[in-house]
Amino acid sequence: MPLLNLGILAHVDAGKTSLTERLLHSVGVIDEIGSVDAGTTRTDTLALERRRGITIKSAVVSFPVDDVTVNLIDTPGHPDFIAEVERVLGVLDGAVLVVSAVEGVQAQTRVLMRTLRRLRIPTLIFVNKIDRRGAREQDLLGALTRRLGIAVAPMGRTTGLGTREAAFTPGLGPSALDVLADHDDDLLTAYVENTVSYDRLRTALVEQTRQCLVHPVYFGSAVTGAGVDTLISGIKELLPAADGDPGGPVSGTVFKVERGPAGEKIAYARMFSGALGVRVPVVFGDARQEGKVTAVSVFEHGTDVRRDTVPAGRIAKLWGLADIRIGDALGVPRKPDGHFFAPPTLETVVVPGPGTAPGALHVALTQLAEQDPLIGLRHDEVRRETSVSLYGEVQKEVVQATLADEFGLDVSFRATTPLCIERPVGTGASAEFIKKDPNPFLATVGLRVDPAPVGSGVEFRLEVELGSMPYAFFKAVEDTVRETLGQGLHGWRVTDCAVTMTHSGYWPRQSHAHQGFDKSMSSTGYDFRGLTPLVLIEALRRAGTQVYEPMHRFRIEAPADTLGALLPVLAGLGAVPGATETRGTTCVLDGAVPAARVHALEQKLPGLTRGEGELESAFDHYAPVTRGTVPERSRTDHNPLNRKEYLLNVTRRVGS
Repeated sequence: MPLLNLGILAHVDAGKTSLTERLLHSVGVIDEIGSVDAGTTRTDTLALERRRGITIKSAVVSFPVDDVTVNLIDTPGHPDFIAEVERVLGVLDGAVLVVSAVEGVQAQTRVLMRTLRRLRIPTLIFVNKIDRRGAREQDLLGALTRRLGIAVAPMGRTTGLGTREAAFTPGLGPSALDVLADHDDDLLTAYVENTVSYDRLRTALVEQTRQCLVHPVYFGSAVTGAGVDTLISGIKELLPAADGDPGGPVSGTVFKVERGPAGEKIAYARMFSGALGVRVPVVFGDARQEGKVTAVSVFEHGTDVRRDTVPAGRIAKLWGLADIRIGDALGVPRKPDGHFFAPPTLETVVVPGPGTAPGALHVALTQLAEQDPLIGLRHDEVRRETSVSLYGEVQKEVVQATLADEFGLDVSFRATTPLCIERPVGTGASAEFIKKDPNPFLATVGLRVDPAPVGSGVEFRLEVELGSMPYAFFKAVEDTVRETLGQGLHGWRVTDCAVTMTHSGYWPRQSHAHQGFDKSMSSTGYDFRGLTPLVLIEALRRAGTQVYEPMHRFRIEAPADTLGALLPVLAGLGAVPGATETRGTTCVLDGAVPAARVHALEQKLPGLTRGEGELESAFDHYAPVTRGTVPERSRTDHNPLNRKEYLLNVTRRVGS
């Protein structure tokens, strides 16, 4: 039976979850349509999702369309949960992008479509809410083409737009033929000669949709059901079925992890080749750990049913892999698709409330991070504080609700701060030698730090012979260099630098006469791991570092007569305006703004633009901190900036 793994994506409040309910009802999976407002939808299962009426976690539900089984994945629409969308994209065969007929193309719509096109995921567009007052058709089609930069093929016409009687009549019109002919020379010739048959037109539509050249557009209403049956037909006919080699090696990807009633991990995975069986050993994750799946469920007819194996193309729930994490490869890893969205640029300290023990909070947060590698944790043992990384303010509420609902912990948060980085300003070098004061370690390490191109990360180099000492010692130095660079002179992660090892030395294994190995006379990995932070930080101190803050690229579309009110506010937020374009009564302003000020801009924009302003923002680059004091981040390591304190914490050889 053919399979299709389908994603539903949209901006906030486009009606995406309501459309999912209507689809399930139309194909007979559910008897009654759930309500987002009432919190009775099939896919929004988290308590917070039901309370807020938004999707936070991706949800999978299956339904049949004739002979095709569709695994439908309902993804979040709020920008704060863009990472959740990212996980799903790699397992999709096709997508439906939902746009509101009233609100039209939003900033999030543009972000999602750019990503779908970059990944070449065939995508249909469903324009929802045609029954709402203010619904549009022709100018919205123009906006899809203009603002998303795509070729669209209208799949019919609406009647009764903006009323409860609004309907969608399917049919390919001349505009669809024009779009398809642009990408097909033979079709263009037949078009000019007026010999295009309907079958030829449908064939071109299928081919170009699956090649991501054209995006069919359907209009309808999830509330009334208008246009939904036509969309279902389009899903079956136009989007490609799941492929995969059933006889190939086992290969799959985990895109979601949740915990069952007993606290056990349940992994959601897409299989791309082979078949994964119960009790059959499988390797997974970066460490290529081996485990056995103890139970399997696949999605069928609106529910999940137990099976002995998961074949290629299927999405399944897996039990038994206790150390599994989101993003782990099962079996043979696939070629990585890369990081589709920017990493988090904000962080906040989680503060335990009355009756919440700091230790219990740390354990709970660590458990959440184990399930989700995009939850970045930073624990300060001295202050007994834990920080979490964020995309935006709404994520605070999600973490708070999850800790309360799943762990019974009451927490609050400190003010959100930006996640800065440090880059070397110049070149600095340092070295310490065995048995030469003040080095208490049986190791010689010399390091030089040089600036490197922006975006290059950290490169470790050698200017000493690789055979001059055991490889394990070189590895200890490199690993410690990378770990130490997590906290630079101001406490931020150091990047875009090259660290070169310029000196090396060790004492080989030695022993007293008639006695065994004496580690007090012989170098160990401990010596190199202990000395490296001191040498590296001193080299960094001599090089100097500059703190950079994350900057978002922004695009504001607002009434032209509000530009005078916007510019002073942007300046006050530290924004750097770029080009300004006026289109009739509308102006489009772009530029850069500190990530820490994006939330304030979001809050101020409606009042400045009479509620008509639209903001699109995304992480773009890091810029030097030039205003105010340089931000400092508290250290969570043994503080190699203070040699005495560091040695007291690290070494047992002080004074030897």
